[in-house]
Amino acid sequence: MRNWKYLIAAAAIGLAAFLLYRTLSRYSLDQLVEAVSAVPVPRLLGAAAFAAASYLCLTCFDYLALRYVGKPLPYPKAALASFTALSLGHNIGLAALSSGAVRYRFYNRWGLSTGEVAKVIVFCGITVGLGLMVLGGAALLLRSGLAVEITGLSLPVVIALGIGCLAVPAIYLILSAFVRKTLRIRRWSLEVPPLRLAVGQVLVGSVNFAFVAACLHQALAAVAEVAYLGVASVYVIANATALVSHVPGGLGVIESVVMYLLPQKDLIGPLLVFRFVYFLVPLGLGSILFAITELYYRRRNPSYTEGAGLGAKA
Repeated sequence: MRNWKYLIAAAAIGLAAFLLYRTLSRYSLDQLVEAVSAVPVPRLLGAAAFAAASYLCLTCFDYLALRYVGKPLPYPKAALASFTALSLGHNIGLAALSSGAVRYRFYNRWGLSTGEVAKVIVFCGITVGLGLMVLGGAALLLRSGLAVEITGLSLPVVIALGIGCLAVPAIYLILSAFVRKTLRIRRWSLEVPPLRLAVGQVLVGSVNFAFVAACLHQALAAVAEVAYLGVASVYVIANATALVSHVPGGLGVIESVVMYLLPQKDLIGPLLVFRFVYFLVPLGLGSILFAITELYYRRRNPSYTEGAGLGAKA
């Protein structure tokens, strides 16, 4: 069991390194340098700042989730597990499984059972959905004309979809305020969080996606005048498509949708900047952190097993 555990950890690190290489190998070094250097430094710094703000929001997902399952941990621990898991999961694809496996590696050591880790993953997934719906609903209603062009749907349908997107988080908050028992829908069950945690989910989920859209907007603004809400609406569509397709890092999906927004522009530089600051830099940092923590815990307790990890304290 212990040998399999380390093989999985090594495979995750190796896969992360391969994804980093595969993404960059599509371009020559000259292309990369020329495209990125064409982006003004203030825009580059702005994109990096918004990317960092997004990952900061993502750490709050786990911090809230741990309180939801009744196993609160200090923020630094939640932040370490969240950043490491999501920096890898965003690039590997199948985020619920890939980031979930990394979360399990951390939280199992810190006293959470398999079931509790699963609840953390579900809570974070719901937070992602709530944030996507709030930003998507706002973008559909505020930029209905653009949504009509992109989707080919009629204006009334777009408006109805926008209202529907915003209605879901509203219903979720109402349920959290008045329901005190487990909801069951066929084979699925959900323990509704208290209102305070639900409000936190909606807020941090929405702010996270707003920051990601702002990161992309900063990159695109280097080559074209484009409204933030326009970028936000396009990003929501691209991100929703990437989540459904499980493409690692949304490779090709985000680019294709953004190309629709600015078909006449050379977007290689801005898109590389966005992918570099939001996906590749966190991937590199997350891979290093994951490797360091694996070595740390292995040296600290060479006889560590999954079962013993349930009672371990760090």
